[in-house]
Amino acid sequence: MSGKADPRPAGEGTTTPRTRLERGRGALGPALELVHTGRAPTRAVLTAELGVTRATAGVVAAELEALGLIRVDARPGAAAGSQGRPSHRLSVAEDGPVVLAAQVHADGFRAALVGLGGRIVATAPGCETVEADPAKVLGSVVEAGADLLSATGRRCVGAGLAVPSAVAEPDGLALNPLHLAWPVGAPVRRIFTECVRAAGITGPAFTGNDVNLAALAEHRHGAGRGARDLLCVATGHRGVGGALVLDGRLHTGSSGLALEVGHLTVNPEGRPCHCGSRGCLDVEADPLALLTAAGREPGPEVSLLKQAIDLIQDHYDDPTVRTAAEALIDRLGLGLAGLVNILNPDRIILGGLHRTLFDADPGRLRAVVADRSLWGQSGGVPILACSLDHNSLVGAAELAWQPVLDDPLTALAA
Repeated sequence: MSGKADPRPAGEGTTTPRTRLERGRGALGPALELVHTGRAPTRAVLTAELGVTRATAGVVAAELEALGLIRVDARPGAAAGSQGRPSHRLSVAEDGPVVLAAQVHADGFRAALVGLGGRIVATAPGCETVEADPAKVLGSVVEAGADLLSATGRRCVGAGLAVPSAVAEPDGLALNPLHLAWPVGAPVRRIFTECVRAAGITGPAFTGNDVNLAALAEHRHGAGRGARDLLCVATGHRGVGGALVLDGRLHTGSSGLALEVGHLTVNPEGRPCHCGSRGCLDVEADPLALLTAAGREPGPEVSLLKQAIDLIQDHYDDPTVRTAAEALIDRLGLGLAGLVNILNPDRIILGGLHRTLFDADPGRLRAVVADRSLWGQSGGVPILACSLDHNSLVGAAELAWQPVLDDPLTALAA
């Protein structure tokens, strides 16, 4: 023995607890996202996904648990047929911090508290009236969220808002709240942030388009999980929206206005659209279009979306209803085929009324898309129904969780 110190830096042939801690802190965000999205149910999977040693993965999991973000189950049963020592199971902490999620649509608004893993922890009763002043509406929905926080005693680390409008970047302006009485260009992000601060809620505040956020939620927790290039098309309470997730990130374009699919023309001689054109998907395949085609007068009792969904689910055997639904399916299929030709997604998911139309006759919609699209004719694109009931709310929460997923230590310290 020479007695000299090892000249190699830590990590080059030697691994110390300090080295593992430093490496582990750099991996906290990626590790938390893996558990958050359900892609790392055990420590063994976490180790493989992060590409670190088992000891480093243990340090990462322990620190995330110490932060109150995940739970490590040290006493799992081995899976059937597995060999070797069973790995610790990982899950999000059910009693951990939450974010405030809010959604505004043409027929009301709702607030909820959402934990990691896309879990809705608590919701406030929805309001069915949306006033013309966005400050009053957003003040009310934030107040409802603040009441939930007070009642549950949960720590809040941020807030997210979903709105039925394209949200222009970088200023967070609602450019086309066409189904609300709000002014064009309303500064919804600034207003929402001011309301959040006035309510004493900590953490950053974010705002996004409702269908974009639905797509993000479905990609992380629902029917879009595992897709590389995911196309989402959905009806809100009025109109039609679209979103694209590429490699796990929303594609919003240069200024946040990408995928305005509602203004694809699918019926050149069709209904006038509020955009100035005619026969757009927005007015040819939304809840009002179905009710009108079926000869049903919309009532004030419940939202147009619920009326349209109930009509298909309860009266699809009625020839008039079936004919109206088939017309909407064909127009939707025509629009989807055009999007497939341009975007070449590896999966399509449908939400709102479109989910119900697809469930009513999946074969018809798939046939229209296959017949009208090059990629459909060469093998088909999987089309699925969205699987999360409140995906826009969950997506709004994803915006607020993102800083924590990026850097848990910094976000929680703030």
